[in-house]
Amino acid sequence: MSNVSTPNSSTSMPPADRPADSVDPKLLEILVCPLTKCPLEYDAEKQELISRAAKLAYPIRDGIPIMLPEEARRIE
Repeated sequence: MSNVSTPNSSTSMPPADRPADSVDPKLLEILVCPLTKCPLEYDAEKQELISRAAKLAYPIRDGIPIMLPEEARRIE
């Protein structure tokens, strides 16, 4: 038996058909606004997750959603 481990699929690179600056669709399915628990919308142009209910835009930095209300931008 070999002791060499194979990479876990959850830690692998994004699929070639998905741009590097996009958010994993499976992640978007489970993420909700930490304040309202409502679904979020992905704004690819601004790299933000939008909570219409809380009127906040959570930034995405280096592909990682920053889900802290104090880091979010107020929207109208």
